[in-house]
Amino acid sequence: MFAGLVILVLNAVGSFITSLLLVRALMRWQRLSFINPLGHFILATTDWVVVPMQKLFGSRSGLDLSCIVPAWLIECLVIAAVLLLKGVFADPAALIGTVLLTGSVAFLISLVRLIMMVVIVAAVLSWVNPRAPIAPLVNGLCRPFLLPLQRRMPPIGGVDLSPLLLLLVLQVLVYLLASMAPASLALM
Repeated sequence: MFAGLVILVLNAVGSFITSLLLVRALMRWQRLSFINPLGHFILATTDWVVVPMQKLFGSRSGLDLSCIVPAWLIECLVIAAVLLLKGVFADPAALIGTVLLTGSVAFLISLVRLIMMVVIVAAVLSWVNPRAPIAPLVNGLCRPFLLPLQRRMPPIGGVDLSPLLLLLVLQVLVYLLASMAPASLALM
């Protein structure tokens, strides 16, 4: 029971930090401003790991490795801790390989789920309050994923169905990714 509670807390904290790092990476990739409440929060909660990593990887625009690498490492550390708490002991090389592979799959699943969440928030904001202060940031985060679909799929009766199609595609992608490492992810 105690191990289950520790695993629950580890997964929650790891997912939260990974999500913040991925949002920061997406904001840098889209060159979105951090001058908003969410941007300030993300900077304040992730600087502890991103600033040292920027010294290692540099701070280039585009793919921000100073955010992506720590997010992946956190996923790997959570999986390693979960495997150890579950009592999965094997050959160290096999254990490291499992952790790295499962960490990579978990990282990709976290990224896809984050995109799904951003698309849902953007769709709800567009219906409820399109002029909300956070709407430009959320729309900027999901724009690169929705634009290819919006170009091929015009609105039907004034309703943009591209978020629904994108969510379906992303759910299929999560299913396929989860099937790549089922035994390790099932322990989570």
